[in-house]
Amino acid sequence: MKNIIERNHITVVGTGKETIVLGHGFGCDQNVWRYIIPYLEKDYRLVLFDYVGSGKSDKSQYNIERYRNLDGYAQDLIEILDCFEIRDAIFIGHSVSSMIGILSSIHNSKYFKKMVLIGPSPRYINDEPDYYGGFNHQDINEILTFMEMNFLGWASANAAALIDNPDKPDLVEQLENTFTSEEPGIMKYFARATFLSDYRKELQLVTTPSLILQCSVDSIVPLEVAEYMKNNLQNSDLKILDSRGHYPHLSMPKQTAEYILDYIKGRE
Repeated sequence: MKNIIERNHITVVGTGKETIVLGHGFGCDQNVWRYIIPYLEKDYRLVLFDYVGSGKSDKSQYNIERYRNLDGYAQDLIEILDCFEIRDAIFIGHSVSSMIGILSSIHNSKYFKKMVLIGPSPRYINDEPDYYGGFNHQDINEILTFMEMNFLGWASANAAALIDNPDKPDLVEQLENTFTSEEPGIMKYFARATFLSDYRKELQLVTTPSLILQCSVDSIVPLEVAEYMKNNLQNSDLKILDSRGHYPHLSMPKQTAEYILDYIKGRE
């Protein structure tokens, strides 16, 4: 147990009877949830963690083979749930973490009661003529090459576009600082596991009810992907947030938390 807690730098806040597990996205850590925690910790126990290689996780336990795709991260998530004997959890995953949660739920649905998927994508690359992921192969190759050659440059160049709220320059600075604090050598492999993934077929295997939260304008995940997720995930709801960017939990935490609470509490 101690090894898993240290490996993933697990922290627990709140004292509610039900447990919410929060999984961060690429290039971030559990601190990305700081603005919505106050809205959730009053009624729930919150389990936060860093994926191996991110944040304050034990980076010595990073293994390229284990984490060459998202299955290794999903295995870690299951081990975290087992470590705390968590069953029927509410999982909130941002971006790539949404797919990690989905893979974990397919492995064993007993761990999950509901899932909230913020800006999820099963595939980022277009697959003509039936699927629009937002990028072509050249786009993704250029992104990955940029990251591998100059991760700090990529972070500086893309933080503003990912927040996409010109009136909130502080959030851009915070996100850039988060990106640049990560280990570039590890992030390049995490990026490949993320942006080259294709989990469209796995969506059909999910039985856990889910809420898809999607910003109306998102430079990483277009609305077409959110609609695809809705159409291919049974027992799923889709809410479009009137917001720009890929991080509504940072740019509009109160509204994001309200959508989450309405869903998990069964409110209309």
